[in-house]
Amino acid sequence: MVPSVLIVDDEKHTREGLQQALAENYDVSVAAGADEAFNLMDAQPFDVILTDLRMPGKSGLRLIDRALALPNRPAVLMMTAYGNIDTAVEAMRRGAVDFLTKPVNIERLDVLIRRALKAKTLEVEVKQLHERLDEKFDVDGIVGDSPLLKDVIESVKKVAQSKATILIEGESGTGKELIAQAIHQSSPRSRGPFIAVHCAALSESLLESELFGHEKGSFTGATERRIGRFESADGGTLFLDEIGDISPAIQVKLLRFLETKSIDRVGGSKTVSLDVRLVTATNRGLEQLVREGKFREDLFFRLDVVRFVMPPLRQRREDIPALLAHFIRLFSEENGVPPIEVEPGAMKTLQAYSWPGNIRELRNFCENAVVLRKGARLSEFDLDPRFRGAPDSPRGSGGPPDAGALPTLSVEQNERRILREALIKSRGNRTRAAELMGISRRTLHRKLAQWPELDVTDK
Repeated sequence: MVPSVLIVDDEKHTREGLQQALAENYDVSVAAGADEAFNLMDAQPFDVILTDLRMPGKSGLRLIDRALALPNRPAVLMMTAYGNIDTAVEAMRRGAVDFLTKPVNIERLDVLIRRALKAKTLEVEVKQLHERLDEKFDVDGIVGDSPLLKDVIESVKKVAQSKATILIEGESGTGKELIAQAIHQSSPRSRGPFIAVHCAALSESLLESELFGHEKGSFTGATERRIGRFESADGGTLFLDEIGDISPAIQVKLLRFLETKSIDRVGGSKTVSLDVRLVTATNRGLEQLVREGKFREDLFFRLDVVRFVMPPLRQRREDIPALLAHFIRLFSEENGVPPIEVEPGAMKTLQAYSWPGNIRELRNFCENAVVLRKGARLSEFDLDPRFRGAPDSPRGSGGPPDAGALPTLSVEQNERRILREALIKSRGNRTRAAELMGISRRTLHRKLAQWPELDVTDK
């Protein structure tokens, strides 16, 4: 699409000469004054506006104000025969991207227009990126409708607008970083940076430098100054995951930041003041670590201003169908294949599974199911045996109960379990299932009539 340019100048020969010079590369319109330009701007969008400063009636400065108030803001270039520095500064202060003096050099004008168009493209791309981030991490877009998740979401909406420090607790894979990102995107800091650091992944010395930065020569290998994550997050949010794993020395420096809103780089003597919101997360109980003497009590109280507890997936099983549909659609789009359908039997089994890895494990399961798909539908027969174990087994293993657990089951429960496993292993073939159980097909029919919910056979 050819870029559009509006030339505004009360001198006829100037505007027509510029129109003729630019017509080969741009879609050019002209106006003899600000009022005529306003009418054209209301009728159609322009990519670039080139306006004279001094004109009868409204000046070029008024035109800048009007142009930059439009929904699709054009880039504005100012030109004048009165090239004093004060006028140029005022034009730039109002939002003009550059300033030219008359007579206008066409080659320079073309360079400035191309530069302005490039900057405008980047501005649009950044805006679209922010919109996609807002949509992706919109708190209302978090998948799930369970009461426990709803409570978390409502709390996020309340605290996002505040400056409070936030602590997020929960098992690994429950979505703590997603909640931290949602808090950031819902806050006034959303146009600032969101920086995430996983504290457990780094040694003490590396983590200190990563968080607070260092000066050149502060230690062996420090060949230049490095800006840490705190400084990188200035004006935004810093998310520290696995906060319970940080050393006592770093705990002291973190406490100092929370008290003074400032840091010192490693090896530095200058204090750096920062505007950073801190959100932390842990899968370990900080209160227990405090009692054990492994975490500073004063730091814990500083971090624990607002606390969220992310529920594990086994406590919000009603969200599993929506999560499965979401991730299956996501990975189907990524791989360019139609989404697979989860059959009722498979859905029932997946909802009964305890998901020890929580949402992270479910996400990985969905990617595997899409990539290694056997057809358009996912049946119970396609599931790994680990999904068919006791739903509340220790650590959510999902595997079969051990021998010591069998006496707690009634004879009927054991018989139902064995029948179900036989039907699954035989992929619904009744004759084969009866052979695996060592019973007649007639007996198997009678058992299925007694427990029709187990009847997933091919009959």
